[in-house]
Amino acid sequence: MQISNHKVVSFHYTLTNGSGGVIDASEGRDPLVYLHGEENIIPGLELALEGKSVNDKLKVSLHPADAYGEFDPAMVEIVSSDMFDGVDNVEIGMEFEAALPDGEGVQMVRITDIDGDNVTVDGNHPLAGQQLNFDVAIVDVREATSEELEHGHVHGEDECCGEGGCGSDNCSS
Repeated sequence: MQISNHKVVSFHYTLTNGSGGVIDASEGRDPLVYLHGEENIIPGLELALEGKSVNDKLKVSLHPADAYGEFDPAMVEIVSSDMFDGVDNVEIGMEFEAALPDGEGVQMVRITDIDGDNVTVDGNHPLAGQQLNFDVAIVDVREATSEELEHGHVHGEDECCGEGGCGSDNCSS
């Protein structure tokens, strides 16, 4: 079976940056599982996997535009430490939800610097602006269940999408 829209795909991967440093890998863990065609993984990788089959292996090199986007300096802001009222110890690397400027939703921001009462927050994805290289091995391709198609993502063996919902942000039930 080939990878196409609405197929559930399982694959192992090693992700490296432009200089070859390993960023992440599935070695020693379960493979990554996603629903193809539902934007559950970065666009360039999903496009590269289209048409592949079980046991296929491939190397994919992605420019930032096909991964997490270019680094946007406008998404970096220096704010007062007063903005973190109620947080006992503000540290570099901490992540918070911040209201979007238009008030329509939230975005994740990460603290990247602290200088006295000035705290630098960055709304860019940590991998924005980086070339990403994937070594991928396709483990499984199967048809999605009707529930997975309805919800737009894969449901694991232990996940329940009954009355309580599956707990995913993508799920409406």
